[in-house]
Amino acid sequence: MSRRALVTGGTGFLGQRLTLRLVEEGYTVSAIGRNTHVGHELERMGVRFIPLELGDAERIKEICHGQDTVFHCAALSAPWGAYADFYASNVIGTRHVVQGCVSGGARLVHVSTPSIYWNWRDRLNIKETDPLPSKQATAYSATKLLAEREVDQAVEEAGLHAITLRPRAIYGPGDRAILPRLIEANRGGYMPLIRGGRSMLDVTYVDNVVDALLLAAEADAAALGGKYNITNGEPRLLSDLLARLFALLEMPFRPIPLAYPIASAAAGMLELNARWFARGKEPKLTRYTVGLIGRSQTLDITAAREMLGYKPRIGIEEGMKRFAEAWVQEGGSSAAWT
Repeated sequence: MSRRALVTGGTGFLGQRLTLRLVEEGYTVSAIGRNTHVGHELERMGVRFIPLELGDAERIKEICHGQDTVFHCAALSAPWGAYADFYASNVIGTRHVVQGCVSGGARLVHVSTPSIYWNWRDRLNIKETDPLPSKQATAYSATKLLAEREVDQAVEEAGLHAITLRPRAIYGPGDRAILPRLIEANRGGYMPLIRGGRSMLDVTYVDNVVDALLLAAEADAAALGGKYNITNGEPRLLSDLLARLFALLEMPFRPIPLAYPIASAAAGMLELNARWFARGKEPKLTRYTVGLIGRSQTLDITAAREMLGYKPRIGIEEGMKRFAEAWVQEGGSSAAWT
């Protein structure tokens, strides 16, 4: 009998890629999402598409029934926005998915984030068990941490079979956030290069994350209840990543060298302007974004290698080439992937 899987956020960047891979692997797949255009494309691939918000607890419970595995990829992910919106999507939505898995007896593979580690300082080789900051940096990371606790509580109290992944900076063809934001900033002449681009970063090619998700779905009992960092395992200097990206795109790289304090102060002013005069519209630069590109953060993926058998297949160079080829083919706009 075919294995049955449900993907939340199935029309998003990661969720769509996972959904198509599950079809290739012979799963009977259902996907929840909001993008009906992508949803109809998935239907043509044999996927059961369900246009639905995660706020509908009873409907989520109904859809989870009969699934072998639920991959929870849906989230509100942004460096800016109202806390209430993040809470509704990331905490309440996860709570409903958890309840559906408990009720239906499905394994949950939960996609979280290493943003919860962020403490505004350089941190290298972070392990899953390292202490978390006392205060989360953004509404996104705060609510994703609360979402993890929803999963943990169900594991402890209801015997939920769950694995949590924390993938870092997912990129690849179809990316609508990380690399497109950098490209647009460079085009617009507001690409800050802080501390000379010497920050050390991890990134993760999207298909490597999909591999990790599938491994988590099949992992043995010893891995259940665990949390696992996922990266390419190839930390790089930001300056090297950007130089390679724009070389592949055949674009001039036009960074603005800035000291960290100056960049942070400028971002703070932009945030104030956004709150008071731009009706909350996301500013071109936030203090969190300054931190991400100005401070080092790398992750230890030993646990994923040992407990899940994770091994990144697509290296950074190959992943960058695939992204650049797709970007040029699609006309150089993230709108082509929405």
